Amino acid sequence: MGKSLSAGPRLEILDLLCQGPRTVDALAELAGQSVANTSHHLQVLRRARLVEARKEGVHVTYSLAGEEVCTFFVALRGLAESRLLEIKQVTHQYLKERGVMEAVDREALVERVKKGEVTVLDVRPFEEFQAGHLPGAMSIPLGELKRKLTELPCEREIVAYCRGPYCVLAIEAVEMLRKNGFTATRLSEGVPDWLARGLPVEAGQKESE
Repeated sequence: MGKSLSAGPRLEILDLLCQGPRTVDALAELAGQSVANTSHHLQVLRRARLVEARKEGVHVTYSLAGEEVCTFFVALRGLAESRLLEIKQVTHQYLKERGVMEAVDREALVERVKKGEVTVLDVRPFEEFQAGHLPGAMSIPLGELKRKLTELPCEREIVAYCRGPYCVLAIEAVEMLRKNGFTATRLSEGVPDWLARGLPVEAGQKESE
């Protein structure tokens, strides 16, 4: 099992599958890998019993073998962050250059999200939202956000989130929202982090509900 995790692309695949099941083609596109390489990495992960596959017509869809796989991935990422200081330095510099350094208390923001005191916006692709999302969140994928700004309440603070602390979708969403007069903040946590806290997530629901 340890050997199966010794390649960066396989860790990226696990990160993507934490968001929801995907076909080989979809994973290859998101990871910037060839279909052949992605398929090879998936077979390694499958032999290690970390992912499962089911055939739907001519397509094979992969998913994590269990919720504990995602919990493990989040823990591994947290260990890397605590031991490799350059990760924090690079992240800090990137956010500073984008002008999205947040002067907010992370735990206080999580509490506000849990209490429903803000509008929670999920800017991931809709299929990821359907697989699992924060309670009460509305789905507007980043590519559709510009034309759907009128659907958002302008009098309420918006908290945007995506796949986790290293995903740029929420960063770009916050930039767009602020340029259009909204009060917007980025929640660095994604669904895997939410689950790791022992908090519930929802599945299904219609787009922009």
